[in-house]
Amino acid sequence: MTNDSTESFEEFKDSFSYGPRNDLSFKFLKRLSAEQAGEFLRQMLFEIGEQFDVASSDRLVDLVYDWQVKAYEPGESVKRPYVYDDHPFTPLTKPLDSTTIGLVTSSGHYVNGCDPSPFGMTDMTQEQAIERVDDFLRSVPELTTIPRDTPDSSLRVRHPGYDVRSASRDPGVAFPRSALIDAEQDGRIGRLADELYSFVGACAQGRIRNEAPRWVERWKQAGIEALFLVPV
Repeated sequence: MTNDSTESFEEFKDSFSYGPRNDLSFKFLKRLSAEQAGEFLRQMLFEIGEQFDVASSDRLVDLVYDWQVKAYEPGESVKRPYVYDDHPFTPLTKPLDSTTIGLVTSSGHYVNGCDPSPFGMTDMTQEQAIERVDDFLRSVPELTTIPRDTPDSSLRVRHPGYDVRSASRDPGVAFPRSALIDAEQDGRIGRLADELYSFVGACAQGRIRNEAPRWVERWKQAGIEALFLVPV
């Protein structure tokens, strides 16, 4: 914007969603009305003031989370691409503690040295991915394979649809491999599969449905009997 221009509050709140103030943790502001966004900012500033005297940021974090949920509730401005009358999942036919579990996330994780190189671009940064979000949203999802014993230090994450800072610091935030290994060791699941999977969920949603049968067949061939799905 030029120095002599006036920015409306509507333009201000929308600028956090792939605009000049882009912040993927706050892009939900665009989903709110001006009145709702104003109320959110009022409440957030109040809670920031509370931080001067309290040791925990839990209330502030919960406030942002609650408003994110509110912003993405189904309605006229938020429509779900697919709605199933009956969910398409198959009930387990054996106890969980004797079942081989697979992990599939839409978090965009991959192993260092095995970069899927979106659009043929080597070493694409998170910032470059965000700039090409429209290309991702038109693309076919690419499944990456992650051996279960890959150390956290060798995991990388890139995704144009969410703030990956937490997932970069602690992969378990969006790729709960360690939690599933703990469940295996505690006997709560039979075993965790040798290979785990991730893809960038910001992709052509219809093409996920086209890819799914091929993915499922691949997982069956690997002996996976049930999937732990982590949407991001």
